[in-house]
Amino acid sequence: MLMNLPKEYIDNMTNLLGEEYKEYEACLDKPMFHGIRINTKKISVEDFFEINPFSLTPIPWCENGFYFDEKIDKPSKHPYYYAGLYYIQEPSAMTPAAVLPVDEGDRVLDICAAPGGKSTELAAKLNGTGILVSNDISASRAKALLKNLEVFGVENSLIISEAPYKLSERFYEYFDKILIDAPCSGEGMFRKSMSMVSAWDETKNQMFSDLQRSILDEVVKMLKPGGKLLYSTCTFAPIENEKSIEYLLSLDDRLKISDWDRYEGFDHGHPEWSDTGLKDIEKSARIWPHRVDGEGHFVCLVEKEGEISNTSNFGDYPIKKAKLPKEVEEFLSNVGRDFNTNRLEISGDKLYFIPDTFPSVRGLRILRCGLYLGELKKNRFEPSQSLAMALKKEEYTNVIDLSADDERVIKYLKGETIEAEGSNGWALVCVDSYPLGWGKLNNGVLKNKYLPGWRLM
Repeated sequence: MLMNLPKEYIDNMTNLLGEEYKEYEACLDKPMFHGIRINTKKISVEDFFEINPFSLTPIPWCENGFYFDEKIDKPSKHPYYYAGLYYIQEPSAMTPAAVLPVDEGDRVLDICAAPGGKSTELAAKLNGTGILVSNDISASRAKALLKNLEVFGVENSLIISEAPYKLSERFYEYFDKILIDAPCSGEGMFRKSMSMVSAWDETKNQMFSDLQRSILDEVVKMLKPGGKLLYSTCTFAPIENEKSIEYLLSLDDRLKISDWDRYEGFDHGHPEWSDTGLKDIEKSARIWPHRVDGEGHFVCLVEKEGEISNTSNFGDYPIKKAKLPKEVEEFLSNVGRDFNTNRLEISGDKLYFIPDTFPSVRGLRILRCGLYLGELKKNRFEPSQSLAMALKKEEYTNVIDLSADDERVIKYLKGETIEAEGSNGWALVCVDSYPLGWGKLNNGVLKNKYLPGWRLM
């Protein structure tokens, strides 16, 4: 055994797994599995495989998830990654967002959302409709969340960095679907990160259980009757899994555990590990890394029964209307999308499009509201990276479309000037028809406007 596990942890796992513990222990010395999840908002799985440059095999519990071999392929370096065609994610971690049954038009909350792996899939399911509220209490972590949602071309997101109680004060019984990928002791990620092993001690289970309950106290208030909530962790401790669900159910007698189609390699939740022998906990899933090709996870789907009785007015987002400068109107005339001018807001020197589904968010710590379109400068308008990622090739008049094997793609992603044909002015740079960012053409030379913080190093 190469991994030096704490004795208390070994004892705990032996109690849970019995004779299976040796299999679990042995799997920790094997390499972890790696996956990508196709962004179905931008490209179908079938269309991706028409251009797929990698050797991929299906992840059986996620229809748009695929294993790759990191010794062979480097998806994080490929131009398609920068075009937002997929997200690199540990295979078991794809399960929560895959299981939560999001429908177009839903109001969805991802309350512990950074760095954004699950939010990006929820956004793909919404397909530009409804609203996705992605929250993380850490403002620094929420910046990574913002970037990942922008890369995916998400335009109907509200990105917030607030404590859960601040949200519950504002959004009582507001959301159709809620995902809680709860902060946890991370026991299921030991193979992924040795630092998780060295940081583990038995007191962490209780500490995280207390934190999870404080989140559940607030989240239950925000779920609509008839809505569904998905609770997940990447740990094995019953106090953070079965017992957390037991606590959740105690908060509202309308809450019931929902069944879903578990992959055959998944274990069920264990009533004997709860305090009350909760039989329905068997409808949840435990993912053990010695049983499937993935890391450890716990997933439970819960529904709030009943009809909506709440008539609270959440308020519409108050647009700060302003006359659009002629340079903005001129730029938008080249965009083949009807941005309702009544939903355009100028805040300082920045222009935003606010979808009509958005509620009032005054007083909350907002990182992004709607789609950031660009910046107003002296006598000119500079379109944003987020707008480029939200557009389709056919939605802009001046396009430079390069193939993935064109050496100019890498040069562009590194921020270099490239030669290209096209009309002078702003150009949307694409790889195999999928946008990467902006440049400004002048007589065959493209001045690079790719966002500096996103550049390929």
